[in-house]
Formats: sequence, structure tokens, C-alpha cells
Amino acid sequence: MSKHLQRGLDALRQSLVTQFASVEQMIQLAVRSLVQGRADLADRVIASDKEVDDAEIHIEEECLKLLALYQPVASDLRRVVTVIKVNSDLERMADLACNIAERALALDRFPLFQPPAELSEMVQTATEMVRNALDSFVEEDSAKAADVIRTDSIVDTLNRVVIDLLHEMMNRDPELIEPAVHCFSASRHVERIGDLAESISEDVIYLVEGEIIRHKHGVFFDLPQNK
Repeated sequence: MSKHLQRGLDALRQSLVTQFASVEQMIQLAVRSLVQGRADLADRVIASDKEVDDAEIHIEEECLKLLALYQPVASDLRRVVTVIKVNSDLERMADLACNIAERALALDRFPLFQPPAELSEMVQTATEMVRNALDSFVEEDSAKAADVIRTDSIVDTLNRVVIDLLHEMMNRDPELIEPAVHCFSASRHVERIGDLAESISEDVIYLVEGEIIRHKHGVFFDLPQNK
């Protein structure tokens, strides 16, 4: 590997870690705005989105430049491909954080509405998935990435519980329909963030092991084939 390619790969890695940190902060602020009813935090999340979008474009352009200039192969090529895929997933996470913030602002008009307690547990689990996905990437730890993939089923289960409880609320009191629908959307966005953390972890395993495990969880981790 040339020194120029190595420097380019190192710079890509650092840019992606920085992007990870920005997106993780957006998610944390978004879920706090939702759970705590903090409209000010929701506004901060939405204002941060353009910075993440700009960084996503810059990282992608740098990846394409490395591919064109140095034509990396083997593990170096896997690294560039992984950065491209993870970069895209992070931008989508940031969009979901904005969507959660928007639902939090909508719920601010219903101060007496109480989201199901299970939503807080779901939020905590999903944010831990994001943090552990970052750690698995930084440490190139495929075992930690596999743990993130296993955790996704917990978030999926909690999402179903939250949705069922919201349906019960709406059936019991028609006045709760509008805030419950906003909460329903927020729960779905949190669940989708968990899915993207899972996707990033799949990419980490590809980076480290050279194995594409998408759609093969049952084979590699004794997990149900739910994708």
C-alpha cells in the first residue's frame, strides 16, 4: 500500500468517526426531546442536519477520489466500501433523529399525554446499539458488532409492545388519537435507527472478516431469519 493511500484511508476513518459522534449526539438530543418534552433540544437537532448532510457528501467524494487515484484491492477496497455504506447509514440516522425531533415538537402541544413507559426502554436500547456499533467500527471488533445485531430483536419487540399500548390508548379515549399517532411515528423511527445500527454492524463484520452476512444471521449467529 502506498503512503498516500494509507493517509487517505486514515483520514477517511477519522472523518467517519467524527460523523458518528455528530449523529449519535443528534439521536441523544432527539430522544431526550421526545421523552422529556424538550422543544429546545428538538430545535437543536433539526438545525444540525445540514452539517451532517455536508459531511456525508464530503466523505463520499473522498472515497470516490481514493478509488479513482489508487484503485485499492483486498482489505483496502473493503475499507473504502465499508466507509461508503456506513456513511450513508449515518446520514439516514440523522434524518430519523430529525423526524423524532419533529414528533417531539408535535407532542409538545399535548403536555398531559404520557407515552408508554416501554418507549424509554426502547430508546435506551437503540441508542446503546448505535454506541456499540461505533465502538465495533473503531475497534474493528466483529464480536461486538455481532452483539449489536443480536440486540436488534429486543428493539423490535419493544416497538411492537409500544404500538399495541398506543392502540389501546386510542381505542379507550378518542382524544388521545392525535398524540398517540405522533408517538407511534416516533417509536417507528427509533426502531429504524436500531435497524441502521444493525446494518452498520453487518458492514463492520464485512470489513473485519470479509464475509457478507446480510440475510444470513441464522447461519452465522444462531439468530432467527427475520430480514
